[in-house]
Amino acid sequence: MPPAPPNEDDPPPQPPVQPELEDCCHSGCTPCVFDLYDDALARYRSALAAWEQRQAERRLAEATRQPEAARQPQAERQAEAKPGAKTPHRTSPSRR
Repeated sequence: MPPAPPNEDDPPPQPPVQPELEDCCHSGCTPCVFDLYDDALARYRSALAAWEQRQAERRLAEATRQPEAARQPQAERQAEAKPGAKTPHRTSPSRR
């Protein structure tokens, strides 16, 4: 089964934009643009891991949900399709 597409109500986090080498002034600023990027990257990785966990849980929940027709035995579905039709008796494997 192909992976489920991401939920539109829960889009994946977007990675921060890495600063260019020229964005640093090399004067020892605190915080440096690269320090800010490192902090943003750590927050992104944490948010991505949480998002991936939610997506895995959503896929598992969707996979375990069964449509009503799948839970109902075929003979009963056929009987419902034909009003007035009798449901055939089921035989246990030992009585066959």
